Amino acid sequence: MSKLTLKTEGDTHVVVTRRFAARPEKVYRAHTEPELLKKWLLGPEGWTMPVCINDARPGGKIRYEWSDGKGGGFYLTGEFIALEPHSRIEHVERMHLPDPTPDNHVETRFAPDGQGTLMTMRMTLPDAATREAMLATGMEDGMEESYRRMEKVL
Repeated sequence: MSKLTLKTEGDTHVVVTRRFAARPEKVYRAHTEPELLKKWLLGPEGWTMPVCINDARPGGKIRYEWSDGKGGGFYLTGEFIALEPHSRIEHVERMHLPDPTPDNHVETRFAPDGQGTLMTMRMTLPDAATREAMLATGMEDGMEESYRRMEKVL
């Protein structure tokens, strides 16, 4: 429905917004159900997610493993802090590249927006250097590609 926008705030925050042509209930489900996540949260074309553990409850574990199909890949681990069905997810995540990155605290909100949803994701990194390193990975393009894929899944 719309391209994502990515803004920085202060030294440690990244705020991503995007509108989807689907109700908040569907967009929330796409962020919490492993079988749906494996279809869209893939980043660049050609990548797959062979492992998707997403125990969507407070204290539940997260583990996503991505493969480029050529022997390369990485994974993410984390834990859910709080969930408000269809409106909010709060979790902590760390990438393993192969060493773990510092914790990224993520709050994602899903708000009704006409016939669709406005998603706002606020990431809080421990310091400016960590945030800059994360942004330098090209995450914005990978996120947009994944979200376009998610719209097709919905």
